[in-house]
Amino acid sequence: MVVSIIGVGLIGGSMAISLKENGFATKIIGVDASPNNIDKAFRRRLIDEDKSLEDAIAESDIIIISIPVNAMLQVLPKVLDLVTTQVVMDVGSTKFELMNHIKNHPNRKQFVGTHPMAGTEHSGPEAAIPNLFDNKTTVICDAAQSSKEAVEKVENLYNALKMRVIRMDSNAHDIHTAYVSHISHISSFALALTVLEKEKNEKAILDLASSGFSSTVRLAKSSADMWVPVFQQNRDNVLDVLDEHINSLSKFRTYLIKKDFKKIKELIEQSNEIRRILS
Repeated sequence: MVVSIIGVGLIGGSMAISLKENGFATKIIGVDASPNNIDKAFRRRLIDEDKSLEDAIAESDIIIISIPVNAMLQVLPKVLDLVTTQVVMDVGSTKFELMNHIKNHPNRKQFVGTHPMAGTEHSGPEAAIPNLFDNKTTVICDAAQSSKEAVEKVENLYNALKMRVIRMDSNAHDIHTAYVSHISHISSFALALTVLEKEKNEKAILDLASSGFSSTVRLAKSSADMWVPVFQQNRDNVLDVLDEHINSLSKFRTYLIKKDFKKIKELIEQSNEIRRILS
């Protein structure tokens, strides 16, 4: 199985490592707009060859598009223009706008929209790691709009990555990821900005930062080039959850002003319910 990866960064590069190690891919072809990324991918042995988009597609069985979701809107139609029997898949964090964008393409059935729920706060080929996807969940969106054969190939790929596969429509996907992923990043960005504004002593931040603080602001290290397009495409859902988040913060603020620590205790105990859900 020859796999081309368009965008050899954290996700694409980590896929390359695992698909080659587990024998799913016999060859990995890298395509990237950045020669620097290609050079790093070669030096880390993430890819076997680099080719132009046209040549990579012609030689491949599966094409994985792993680029920011705004660029996906331009690149995916070009890829679909060039495929015949090849299967195309993406790994983007938003789905509804992309699916709507290519719904009338004559090769639509060769495309499978997916979102592997895995990652780190780092980016680029140097951030790629083995086993990133082990025991994580991936979402296949709007599977009925893809050919049965294409979906089966993509499911086999994710099974090779040791991922749990679920199906969801693209609109529901964007709503749910706003709650479980996108708001987490906004919260982390906001907390980092708050601390940077209020605490000017960088050494104090470093000396006093606990593991709790470090884990909470970990996502604030994430790439703006990746996350701004996500917020742009999922704006309405993110605004909805952000309003609810601000409402929850306001409750804590109000009870602190009133010195109503009984109410604060009740809020914390209500929040503990997430432990049952996640376990």
